[in-house]
Amino acid sequence: MATIAEALDRLSRSKFRASFHLSRKDLAYLEEKGEDTIKRHAQDFVKIKLSPAEPANDGKQTPMSGHPVFKAMHATACCCRGCKEKWYRVPQHRELTETEQEAVVSLLMAWLRRQKDRTYFGLAGDRKKKRAGVCDENIG
Repeated sequence: MATIAEALDRLSRSKFRASFHLSRKDLAYLEEKGEDTIKRHAQDFVKIKLSPAEPANDGKQTPMSGHPVFKAMHATACCCRGCKEKWYRVPQHRELTETEQEAVVSLLMAWLRRQKDRTYFGLAGDRKKKRAGVCDENIG
């Protein structure tokens, strides 16, 4: 399995996966709740939406917005079992192990931290900023 840095680098080369960014509202939510709470949310979402051998509504179970972790799940290809198999070769139709769940949560948290770092460097923002020509490269 690839390291988190390698996975994030590979994902950043996908036009679709690299299109996900946290909004100012998402960033404020992260700041308000803190990393420990967000990690617990990620653990819960992974356990419910990704871990089962046959997740309910697989392929459509993760909303595109509504929580920063949902965006992270799409950005990291951990949104459904099909994407998980395609990107990480984790077979479908079997429950994820505790170790696999922990690896997903670690990847999600790393992506969220990277998004927070974008704010520090002035690269985060809303769609209006992107249209205005703000650099959209990942900070590595």
